[in-house]
Amino acid sequence: MTEPDYHHHEEFINRTQKLAEIKEMGIDPYPPKFDPSATPGELNAQWEGKELGHSEEAGEGKTEKASVAGRLVLFRAMGKNAFAHIQDETGRIQIMFNRDLTLVEGFHPTPEMSAIKFIEKKLDLGDIIGVEGNLFRTQKGELTLFAKRVVILCKTLLPLPDKHSGISDKGVRYRKRWLDLIANPDVVHVFQLRSRIQKLIREYCGRFGFIEVETPVLQNAYGGAEARPFITELNALDQEMFLRISLELPLKKLIVGGLLKVFEMGKVFRNEGIDRTHNPEFTMLEAYAAYWDYNDMMVFTENLFEEIALKLFDTTKLTFSSETGAERTIDLKAPWKRISMVDSIRLYGEIDAENLNDDQIRKILLDVGTLDPKAVNSAPRGKLIAYLFEEFVEKHLIEPHHIIDHPIETTPLCKLHRDPKLRSERFVERFETFILGSEFCNSYSELNDPVLQRELLVEQAKKRDAGDECGTPLDEEFIESICQGMPPTGGLGIGIDRLVMLFTKAQSIRDVLFFPIMRPGE
Repeated sequence: MTEPDYHHHEEFINRTQKLAEIKEMGIDPYPPKFDPSATPGELNAQWEGKELGHSEEAGEGKTEKASVAGRLVLFRAMGKNAFAHIQDETGRIQIMFNRDLTLVEGFHPTPEMSAIKFIEKKLDLGDIIGVEGNLFRTQKGELTLFAKRVVILCKTLLPLPDKHSGISDKGVRYRKRWLDLIANPDVVHVFQLRSRIQKLIREYCGRFGFIEVETPVLQNAYGGAEARPFITELNALDQEMFLRISLELPLKKLIVGGLLKVFEMGKVFRNEGIDRTHNPEFTMLEAYAAYWDYNDMMVFTENLFEEIALKLFDTTKLTFSSETGAERTIDLKAPWKRISMVDSIRLYGEIDAENLNDDQIRKILLDVGTLDPKAVNSAPRGKLIAYLFEEFVEKHLIEPHHIIDHPIETTPLCKLHRDPKLRSERFVERFETFILGSEFCNSYSELNDPVLQRELLVEQAKKRDAGDECGTPLDEEFIESICQGMPPTGGLGIGIDRLVMLFTKAQSIRDVLFFPIMRPGE
């Protein structure tokens, strides 16, 4: 096996030599445990604005014992003292080492090498250490831990990115996220916010009586969306399996089983393109409530977004910078604007689709020139209306909008509209939520008529058999379940990654995924 390139890195060679020297001294550079009394962030918060002594040695003022651990990110020697910064995800704190009073665990000073000289010569930026000592403030008022005992917790063999230039290559930042997190505190904050947002969603769903469930990632048949799946093999049963493209069908089976409100927040996989808002592996929230409809889900959704904004920022107004640099503010306060897809095309696209025949709509779409002519020419009327919406409306939906009442051709899993006129025109009770021109939510009054459901899913299966890679196979087990009775149900799906992008103001989905999918060498 060939050696990795970094084995020839000068820093790797030097640090490996230091590691050997540390071990020769009888010091374990990788001990199993350390018990810090607080994090740097906790100590900074605890002592903000409070008095401490200015000189630990002189014993002036109040001193407090503490122990912290973290990564060494700054070091400077100053005579008999040396100052350093250590950091973790909570922040940084200054450490002061003293030639006479600081001890290193396992190291025995000699006339040639004091403890402070050992730290200077054998430790490197990036090493992880534990420090015990007394807190004090320097003459400039900086909170500092006077190190009485230092423990090497991890000797590093490769350097961190340069502290001034950081990591400028986004490909490196995404692929080597661990370095990105070390070098960029703002990135740590994004992922802390992501965790908090997911916690708030769970609390919100729980308050409405939803129970969190887990459904299989590996499935015999995939469905719930139009997407190309990832295909794998289950050796134990010698059969083809699929990574799920949606959470929908198994969650509906649980509603059939008598659970009233269920939700799942989990990974789904679609073997499709990668761009600013798409990653083949992403996180989806899906929730289903018996006896609700899409109107209930609209209220549920907008109140969720409003609550997250208030909990995070104490306001429902968020300000964003556009690509031109101009600022724009949106308000997530409920209720949000509701408008049908056809009316939105008339309002924002200035196209009266109801008074155009299919060929006239096709000409408008073909003149735009961005769609596949073959797809346009073969599309039924409902798909043509959806294409008009995508081309002429989405970009205008900056403030939150619920786009309601879609053509049935856009989904086979939604209930036909209760309004007789819309029902006769084959519109369904579906809404999608748009903010800043992007879709954030998809919701239905769920179809629970097993005869119609089977007809629509058979049409989807025929598309797949005809070569449409986004068509889905017929899941007879799902049909069987709703034959045994699914109550009127409202369902919704929210892309968690896009939701996090909204609240962190991220420009790319890669900025809110710890490890986005990357092309080799990117």
